[in-house]
Amino acid sequence: MSRDVIPRHGALDPEVGAAELAARYGLGVSGARPSPVEYTRRLWGRRHFIAAFARARGDGQYSRAHLGRLWQVMTPLLNAAVYYLIFGLLIGTRDGVPDFIPFLVTGVFVFAFTQSSVLSGVRAVSGNLGLVRALHFPRAVLPVALTLAQLRQMLVSMAVLVVIVLLAGQVPTWSWLLVVPVLLAQSVFNAGLALVAARLGSAVSDLAQLLPFVLRTWMYASGVMYSIGNLTADAPLPVRVLLDLNPAAVYIDLTRFALIDSFTAAQLPPYAWGVAVAWAFVLGVGGFGYFWQAEGRYGRD
Repeated sequence: MSRDVIPRHGALDPEVGAAELAARYGLGVSGARPSPVEYTRRLWGRRHFIAAFARARGDGQYSRAHLGRLWQVMTPLLNAAVYYLIFGLLIGTRDGVPDFIPFLVTGVFVFAFTQSSVLSGVRAVSGNLGLVRALHFPRAVLPVALTLAQLRQMLVSMAVLVVIVLLAGQVPTWSWLLVVPVLLAQSVFNAGLALVAARLGSAVSDLAQLLPFVLRTWMYASGVMYSIGNLTADAPLPVRVLLDLNPAAVYIDLTRFALIDSFTAAQLPPYAWGVAVAWAFVLGVGGFGYFWQAEGRYGRD
C-alpha cells in the first residue's frame, strides 16, 4: 500500500517536512508581502470596497453635526473669511492682486484637499487596527480610500468655488476645463502623500499630533493667501526656485490660471505643468512603493 502524505486518519507523515507540505498544498507565509504587480492586482480587486469605504467615511464624517454635510463647504469658506480678514485687510496681501476673493478661496480649497488627505492618511492604518488585524486585504486600501473620500469632498468644494468665481465676475471659458487634469494630478499626488503618511503614522503615533503644525507651515509657504511672485521678486534665486517647485503652490496656481482671467500664464512658475505631473508621478509611484515595503508589518508593530 502506498503511503500518503496526509493519511485518511489525519496523521502527518513524520518524514515529510512542514515546508514541503506547505509548498505541496499551496500554503504561504501569513502576512507575507506580495510582489508589487500582485499587490497592485489585489488592490484593484478591492476597488469596489475602496469606493464603498470612501462613501461611508464621507457620509459619516459629519453625521453628528446638526448641519451635516454643509460643513464640507462651510469649513473652507470660514477659513477663507478668516484669512481675508487677517491677511487681506489687516496685513494687506490683497494689494496688487486682482480678483483677490476668488484668488484666496481657490488657494484655500485646493490646499485643503491636500491637507485633509494627509491628515486622514496618517491615521489610515493606526486608526483602523481592528480592521487591519481582523481581515486580510492590501493595507493600501485604507489611505487610498480616505484620499478618495477627500476627493469627493473636493468636488463639492469645486462646485461652490465655481459659484464664487462667477459671482466675482468671471466668465466661463474653455480654460476652465484645465481644472480636470490639475485635479487629477493633485489627486495622485495626494494619494502618494497619504500612503507615505500612513506608513509613518503606523510606526510613530505622535506624528498625527505634529503633522498639523507641519502642514500649517507648508500652507504659509504655498501662496494660499498672497501672491508668491509679488513677495519674492527680490528674494535670492534658491528661495524662488524652492517656492516654484513647491507642489502645493503649483497646483494652486494652475487652478487659479484655469478659473481666473486676471491670473495669466506669466504668473505661473516655470514649467508649471511639467512640475505638476512630475510631482504626481514621484509621489504616486514612490509613495506606493514606500507603503508596500512595510506591508507585512502593519498591525503587528
